[in-house]
Amino acid sequence: MLKPMSVVREAIAGDEADDAMAERVAAGRAREQVKAGPKVLPIVEGGVLVAALLAPLVLQDYLTVFATRVIILALFALSFDLVWGYAGIMSFGQALFFGSAGYGVALLARDLDITNIFLVLPAGTLIGLTFALLLGGFLLLGRHPSSVIFVSLGTLTGSYAADRLARGWYYLGGQNGIPSIAPMSLGGYEFSEGPAFYYLVLGILVVIYLLCRFLVRSQFGLSLAGLRENEQRIAFFGYKAQHLKAIIFAIGGAIAGLAGSLYAFHEGFVWPNMVGVVVSTQVVLYVLFGGSGTLIGAVIGTVIVEGVSFWLSDNYRDVWPIILGLLLLLVILFRPLGLISFVLGERERVGSFGEKPKEKRNAAS
Repeated sequence: MLKPMSVVREAIAGDEADDAMAERVAAGRAREQVKAGPKVLPIVEGGVLVAALLAPLVLQDYLTVFATRVIILALFALSFDLVWGYAGIMSFGQALFFGSAGYGVALLARDLDITNIFLVLPAGTLIGLTFALLLGGFLLLGRHPSSVIFVSLGTLTGSYAADRLARGWYYLGGQNGIPSIAPMSLGGYEFSEGPAFYYLVLGILVVIYLLCRFLVRSQFGLSLAGLRENEQRIAFFGYKAQHLKAIIFAIGGAIAGLAGSLYAFHEGFVWPNMVGVVVSTQVVLYVLFGGSGTLIGAVIGTVIVEGVSFWLSDNYRDVWPIILGLLLLLVILFRPLGLISFVLGERERVGSFGEKPKEKRNAAS
């Protein structure tokens, strides 16, 4: 059972009494500064949403198809941002849940002729959740707390093993994957590439984003913040840190599974790379580039990385990966908090969890 939020606030405070008081004073002043001016995060979120809603009206058909793919990948990036940006779990196996769900719905469409949206999307989400529970249970719920390196290498190994399995299993199509997946349907309507599919995935992204925002601003999200900042102190106050990690790891896997299902039907085929290390690393770059622990940073990072990659590959076909790599390296070196840090302050990035009692606020000031 989650503890009161005041307990977690004390857990995140400094080790010494004087340091804790200094942090409370600084936090009080920062809160007043935030209240004095407009919050930037809602403005950024609103601007991104408006741009996404208007995009199909100004984009050519092939660019609308590309934008649909980017939105699906942004949903995938959200799953990783929850796991790493909020819980501090560096997962190099997020593609395992993404690709396994894609393969699962592809098999449903190929072998059972099931393409109904109300069946395949929940099925893909459940597949991602199941794989995340299995892998997370093995890596996170041991007798002793798992180190960051152990979890990173464990998820990386899982993704690599899934890639080799998909390439060698004839039932899954081997190296060629599963092509010619039937379109996703709703009654007699089939979702083909275009504005209809675009607005479908955009609506799903908005719903999942709002649920994630609610989650990370809840008491559970506060416990995750404490877990990320000082896991030992959170455990000292009675929290089962490994259980918290396993829960958010499973939620991230479910969202990745949903994204993988949409990706499979949008692209019309699945292939081994979807579960492999390359895609797992790719989603890490999305979140690094945009800014971890913000949710909107993962979306912005995906849009920019995919957009720049698309433009560079069209204009500099021989050297575009090198240019993109240098660009990513520069951003990581000089803006380690991601591009979102240009407009979002540290206080608003971390967020506030409930209102501080008036008497304590007055004492701190």
